[in-house]
Amino acid sequence: MARHQNKPTPDASTVEAALDAMDADGLRALIRDISLWFDDELQARFANALVDRAARTAPSWTSRAPDDVKVADIEAFAAAAMRTGYAEPSEVDTYLRDGSNAFLAKNYAAAFRIFRALLVPVANLEIDLCQHEMLDEVLGVDPESCAAQYVLSTYMTATPSKRGKAVLSAVDDVRGIGLFWEFLHELEQEAVEPLPDLDGFLVQWKALVQERVQPDRDSGRDTDEDRWLREAVQRMQGPEGLAEVGRASKRADDLRAWCQALVEAGDWEGALAAYDEAAELVSDNDYARGDFLDGAALSAQQLGRKDLPARLERAWRRAPSIVRLRRWLGSSRTKKVLLARAGEALAAVPEHAYRQRALLHVLGADFSAAAELLASAHGFGWSHAAHPGHLLFPLFVSLLGGVELRGEPAQESDELALLSERDEPRLPMPETADLIRLAGIGAPKDPATRAAVLESMRTAAEKRIADVAKNKRRRRYGHAASLALAYAQVDSSATGAKWLEGIRHAYRRYSALRRELA
Repeated sequence: MARHQNKPTPDASTVEAALDAMDADGLRALIRDISLWFDDELQARFANALVDRAARTAPSWTSRAPDDVKVADIEAFAAAAMRTGYAEPSEVDTYLRDGSNAFLAKNYAAAFRIFRALLVPVANLEIDLCQHEMLDEVLGVDPESCAAQYVLSTYMTATPSKRGKAVLSAVDDVRGIGLFWEFLHELEQEAVEPLPDLDGFLVQWKALVQERVQPDRDSGRDTDEDRWLREAVQRMQGPEGLAEVGRASKRADDLRAWCQALVEAGDWEGALAAYDEAAELVSDNDYARGDFLDGAALSAQQLGRKDLPARLERAWRRAPSIVRLRRWLGSSRTKKVLLARAGEALAAVPEHAYRQRALLHVLGADFSAAAELLASAHGFGWSHAAHPGHLLFPLFVSLLGGVELRGEPAQESDELALLSERDEPRLPMPETADLIRLAGIGAPKDPATRAAVLESMRTAAEKRIADVAKNKRRRRYGHAASLALAYAQVDSSATGAKWLEGIRHAYRRYSALRRELA
């Protein structure tokens, strides 16, 4: 039997060029040809996407909406399904497609009837479609899109004076299907025509949502209503309205929305003041306070202010983390300034912030203290923000032997989400190696210190191997083995080689680990 040979695939640029070169008739023929290769599920999804795209982009074509007789038949089908508690997914899929066709044809009354008959009982678990978890496992249509179309159909058919209540009720009907994370934005994206009297609706919507927001709600839990209120306020009042919401609630999410709105508007002066104020308003939330102080530092950077180093220091002192420590130390222009700041930081660093403490010990050339931290660290938890292993072990390898270590990435969990997008400005992130070079740190020359460093590396490797082997963490075997191999290469004496052979012998029954140690 001949083996299947994978054919070479053209790169993305070649595909794009080929598409650009084809005329409309050629593209239609291509689509008809490749659609024959689809299985039933993909065929359904493709057909739904095609009809949706055509209805939105081809003014001369509209989808065929079901007539009143068909709509009544669908309602009868839904009523029968509710009595039995079950419906065939393929039939529901077909009828939901009819609802979407009615919506795309702007027959909102028919769409409302169909979606209300089917989506509401499905969302309330009154009709079971036998899906394991998500509806899109058994449906070809997009359930979230159908939910949005139901809400939009409600919007378009409701009396303007009662539109807000009708829409909120419709959202409640299908909240188990539609996410509605950015409610207004998602509605506008799904709509096939501009929403009438949107300004009037916003007034009603804001008031209704605000009634549901409890003044004494959990400050750490952001609800749908919280997000909807902020979205409506930003539409109606801009950043000034969001400032009122944030100052009243003192909740991190509300304050963050205010600051982000100013950033998006390019108002860095306003953002600087907002971030500073937000950091004080969330005095009981260290994580959020650190975010806001980082945002203030970013604003200062964008404004070219000279107090940027002071703001980086303030962010670290108020919410210490290895990221903020590196930012502050990395703003040093000279070795003298760097070492002075490292000394100040060592006196203020939290007791259990072992990774930060380790960096500061190394910058101060106190290898004995750093080695003690590595030797006393647990074999588990290497990816935890406080564990010193990911910082010290490769650093010791580099200083003592110049061996490149294969390791697992450390988790810097306090990186700001608002600064993480590639196309947005962000604060600089100095590498540890750059700080080491600026501080002029080299390998320890004292034999006793070198021996202490090697012993700490050996101990760390032994603990790591013992813990991952004992708990069968096979995905961590490679990392554990890399520590042992790196130590044996750095300790080029007979002691290192003998130790490694002892490790291989001790774990000879762990075949996966033994392969990594080979």
